Amino acid sequence: MGIKRGSSLAAVAIVVALTATACGGDDKAADNTKPAGAAAAAPAPASDAYGSDKPSEYGAGAADGAAKPAGQLTVAGTEQLGPVLTDSAGLTLYRFDKDTAKPPASNCEGDCAKTWPVVAAGDVTAAAGMDPAVLGEVVRKDGSKQLTVGGWPAYRFAKDTKPGDLNGQGVGGTWFALAPDGKKAAKAAAAPAPAGSEGAEGAKGAEGALTVAKDPKLGEHIVDGKGMTVYRFKPDTAWPMVSKCEGDCVAKWPVVAPVDKANAKGIVEKNYLVLDRPDGKKQQTVDCWPVYTFTGDKKPGDTNGQGVGGTWYAVSPEGKLITVK
Repeated sequence: MGIKRGSSLAAVAIVVALTATACGGDDKAADNTKPAGAAAAAPAPASDAYGSDKPSEYGAGAADGAAKPAGQLTVAGTEQLGPVLTDSAGLTLYRFDKDTAKPPASNCEGDCAKTWPVVAAGDVTAAAGMDPAVLGEVVRKDGSKQLTVGGWPAYRFAKDTKPGDLNGQGVGGTWFALAPDGKKAAKAAAAPAPAGSEGAEGAKGAEGALTVAKDPKLGEHIVDGKGMTVYRFKPDTAWPMVSKCEGDCVAKWPVVAPVDKANAKGIVEKNYLVLDRPDGKKQQTVDCWPVYTFTGDKKPGDTNGQGVGGTWYAVSPEGKLITVK
């Protein structure tokens, strides 16, 4: 191919006394009934089998539709995912869960390939520090050749318009940025905390960062350092700062441990406080609202907790509930 070598809800009230200067202000419990401003637009149509909402419309971003080679590959460092593979223009390369790597095969055709333009084989150089042996090619159904990385067919996303865009990450729960070895890009896990430090540092499984991700249906929403969706519980309150999730509830909806404000990118800073829970854990709040993750989410981009029980919802960068369906 001409390759040049080179990832029973129990509601028990937990009331924590705070000073009158925190968590009051203009925020009200009525927020529980309001959709987030960023997601107030009309709900997007159901995703199709390829994880896109409107393939023909989004396909306009694919220029003339011709598959283009990757050129000089680069490895871009990202806060959300760690090292991500990009083409010579700095555009993120993706893989599709419905494809296969052994043997390599692409299952993205037609409208799917308009939304997710194929990366043509040939005219590609491995990024610095990357093993050139992971690069290969697969013959598509139309006879054209597509670049593979670790056996996985490579694509771009039509809605990525500039270097560094990661708008395709997690779309439909099937599309993920490529790591340099062909695996799904995922930030390396932090070193294990010293024994006995869990109670002092907060909930088990803390990711150490909060960032903003985009979802076709939810819009901008908060995720943790591994890209896992962050949620709020409607029965909670911000003033006084109260969590009503304990016991079995917390086992299913782990609390987000304290995150330094310097590691919270794109998120409201007002009342970015820590809740001292009676169970000994410390919980991060966003605009005084306690936040959680969901054990039912297995990979970055999952939003399986959205709307559960009519009480659990993703969180906007402003700390609001995202109640669109």
